[in-house]
Amino acid sequence: MKAKNISGQAPGGQRKKLAEVLPLNTPFVVQIFPLYACTFKCNYCIFSIDPSKRGFISDKVVMDLNLYKKCIDDMTKFPEKIKTLRLVGIGEPLFHPDVVEMVRYAVEKKVASTVEVLTNASLLTPQMSDNLIAAGLTRLVVSTQGTTKQKYHDACDVDIDFDKFIDNLKYFYNKKGNVQMYIKIIDCALDGKEDEEKFFKIFGDICDTIAVEHTLPIHSGIDYTDVMRGKDMFLTQFGLPVSEVEICPQPFFTMQINPDGKVVPCYSFEYPGIMGDCNNQSVNDIWNGKVFQKFRRDMLSGTKNICESCAKCNIIKYRMFPEDNLNDDAARLKKCYESKI
Repeated sequence: MKAKNISGQAPGGQRKKLAEVLPLNTPFVVQIFPLYACTFKCNYCIFSIDPSKRGFISDKVVMDLNLYKKCIDDMTKFPEKIKTLRLVGIGEPLFHPDVVEMVRYAVEKKVASTVEVLTNASLLTPQMSDNLIAAGLTRLVVSTQGTTKQKYHDACDVDIDFDKFIDNLKYFYNKKGNVQMYIKIIDCALDGKEDEEKFFKIFGDICDTIAVEHTLPIHSGIDYTDVMRGKDMFLTQFGLPVSEVEICPQPFFTMQINPDGKVVPCYSFEYPGIMGDCNNQSVNDIWNGKVFQKFRRDMLSGTKNICESCAKCNIIKYRMFPEDNLNDDAARLKKCYESKI
């Protein structure tokens, strides 16, 4: 296998100890959520449940290209480069009609060290691959859902041409140049060790890094009974030991911009609050603004004291990295954020 197996590791590589670099005047990660639509209905995802039960996600389904470009222009005013600009969100980024232009514009403006797209790759045609590579994409993250056409049908309620799907991934890999390609799968899409070995055999020579991640009951409203049957809940999504989280680190280093331009402080589907609106505020003003800074200060008193959605949230519990633990530094950091309100 050519690819490096990074199962059980942080997929982005070595992490800094977060408490030592806070407060940040530039986010490490900005997630842009281009559209609220997907080609799959994966049985562990919000798209597997009725829209009426999902709660508020976004006032718009598709982000306007002009709004996106305004956001990127705003990011040029951060004092430092963003580490990662990620096109992902609740949906399939390649479904957005302007996704290639989004990548190209971000690269042209040099707002981030890494510009990446997280995709199920169902729309990754050779032409799409050529266009993304030419646009300057830094990293393609492909989330696979099985090792056969039937497994895709069972997990995602879709019928794909599996052989063509693999051929399209091979095309990207062979043409990618310096683009990093990461292929992963969730363990509920595999049937034991033999199927896991099959996954590595199919995909291990057509990517740079590869991993098996763990299915966990992250999102409320989804019935995980069948998905989680027999699965280990003592490991995080990335294969690290699970621990109780008193302070969610996400608002301190990341922000997400939704299709309607609203900014939320984390990756939860049940937002604890809206930090600002990019339609009438700049991205950097939102990041460093009083609403976001107050939210961070309050978070340092613990997730249970923020709101009901934070108190019940399992996302960071199952996605936590030890370097992001802020418990021992909460009192010191609270004084820093008090001065910013």
